[in-house]
Amino acid sequence: MLSTLSIRDFVLIDKLDLVFEDGLAALTGETGAGKSILLDALGLALGGRADAGAVRKGATAATIAAAFDLGANHSAFALLAEQGLEAPDDGAPLILRRQLGADGRSRAFANDQACSVGLLRQLGNLLVEIHGQFDTHGLFDAATHRGLLDQWAGLAKEAAATATSFAAWHAAQEALEAEQAKLEAARREEEYLRHAARELEEADPKQGEERELSERRAILQAREKLADALAEAKGELEAHKGVDGALRTAARALERVAAHAGGKFDAAIAALEQALEQTVDAAAAIEDAGEALSEGGADLEKTDERLHALRALARKHRVDIDALPALRDDMVAKLAALDAGEGNLKKLAQAEKAAKAAYLTAAKALSSGRTAAATKFEKAISKELPPLKLDKARFRARLEALPEESWSAGGLERVAFEIATLPGAEPGPLAKIASGGELSRLMLALKVVLAQAGAKRGAMPALIFDEVDSGIGGAAAAAVGERLARLAKNAQVLVVTHSPQVAARAGVHLRVAKTATAKSAATSVTVLDKPARREEIARMLAGATVTDAARAAADALLSGEAA
Repeated sequence: MLSTLSIRDFVLIDKLDLVFEDGLAALTGETGAGKSILLDALGLALGGRADAGAVRKGATAATIAAAFDLGANHSAFALLAEQGLEAPDDGAPLILRRQLGADGRSRAFANDQACSVGLLRQLGNLLVEIHGQFDTHGLFDAATHRGLLDQWAGLAKEAAATATSFAAWHAAQEALEAEQAKLEAARREEEYLRHAARELEEADPKQGEERELSERRAILQAREKLADALAEAKGELEAHKGVDGALRTAARALERVAAHAGGKFDAAIAALEQALEQTVDAAAAIEDAGEALSEGGADLEKTDERLHALRALARKHRVDIDALPALRDDMVAKLAALDAGEGNLKKLAQAEKAAKAAYLTAAKALSSGRTAAATKFEKAISKELPPLKLDKARFRARLEALPEESWSAGGLERVAFEIATLPGAEPGPLAKIASGGELSRLMLALKVVLAQAGAKRGAMPALIFDEVDSGIGGAAAAAVGERLARLAKNAQVLVVTHSPQVAARAGVHLRVAKTATAKSAATSVTVLDKPARREEIARMLAGATVTDAARAAADALLSGEAA
């Protein structure tokens, strides 16, 4: 439940701290006193739209904080955990706070932790329902009726199973359609693919082959210069006695007298022997290189042919030479998929069929629950209509089977709430049949019925009605007050009203007043005691001048003796 509301520097409110209790609270006051300001402030704390113009003149920022006392297993705590935010300590309230700067910038906090305005709005939707004077979209829009029926019937588990199985079926359909499209595309280009793949397989391009061929080609093209260099190097090694002969002669000369040198020639002899060995290796390497170059003419021709062939293939397929192996593999894979396509298609078709069957099983279970619930729901709503002076009205929850192309995560049928307000008339859409006052009372009947079911599941948020009694008076207004009081037994209810019959039913009565001077205006809220409450209801009955007769009528309303 909403336990406190703290407002600072918001529109005409300088500082205001309100404490709320369980049950029905009425908020009254003259037109223009600022009752809507309180709801706007609460709406801001619940993630509503921010307007820099709402900051009180002269202030730098407005701050609104709403505190909620919640049960240990409230879904708001699960939402906080999903977002990585800490829940309040056991027994501590959850506080939603919004700060709005005069520059239009806004900051949001949940449990004194910075969060997004979107999260604040999600939390607010779990904690409070606000129904404005013209906020009847939930009844006008038939798209909401299915969810309301499921909510009343406690079909959340069945609805979730249907949504999950629909998603699985939809995914299976997409996989099947993608495979069909892939197979059809492959079939259209099959002849080309087979020819191109065969051509690429015969060419057998390798990754990096262009670079290797280009390097080999450059070497082969320079073979004459390379051969001359080799010949020159060989000539130098073989000049006169030859380097190897000179090294051997020098080594033998030192070896002959080495015994008399006391080891001083050993290093020189070893170096000469190492040089001789390397010289022999160098000569052999020069010989091998020369032999390789002697065969270079044929290699150059083959290299040029290979390089030109690969470049022609790359131009044909508009890719780089290095991309040819991947292109070949892709074509081979497409052909393999084409060859195996029928088998894959059959498997996917079977999977789609099984997913559809699973969806139908879940959806039919949901449909069965809705069918059984619709009749009971009609009776529950119809029971609430006579006390609200809608005794001639007939309410119907109509289920309409949908064609397969319209099946959805919501099931196999649409649900439409309809009403007939004249005897013998066929029920029709609420927006076309019900007047504003009738629709407000019908919404109240709906909320009473939903609250009874929600209270059993501990799932009812605080309810705020902004002039739900608009357009009605007398006995009808008294009936609305009685139904709001009954609704408040299962949920916290706050009603903004101009009806004395409704205000008299409240357990707590708050009066909103505006004081104005030549330079400023301010809104205040007062919790009324019994005498003040009597005077306020008398004012609501009589208008500007409160008479003894009005006070007597107020006494009758407060005592429950008047209708």
